[in-house]
Amino acid sequence: MAFVITEPCIGTKDQSCIKVCPVDCIHGDPDDEQLFIDPETCIDCGACESECPVNAIFEDVAVPEKWRDYIEKNRSHFAS
Repeated sequence: MAFVITEPCIGTKDQSCIKVCPVDCIHGDPDDEQLFIDPETCIDCGACESECPVNAIFEDVAVPEKWRDYIEKNRSHFAS
């Protein structure tokens, strides 16, 4: 997994990150509390990270300790 969306996205769901993603890997249904990055599609370009107005997106190795559970939350969102 390259990038992870964390807690600050909850309740915000700003879609700036979706608009800059070159591979359309950021998704979220209207009833989801946040957006999610598909780890299989993400190309680790980082375009979304700098675009996020609430600083919710981190490279997986840089996710703050308090939000480390969001790594699995993002991954499991796309598990089939």
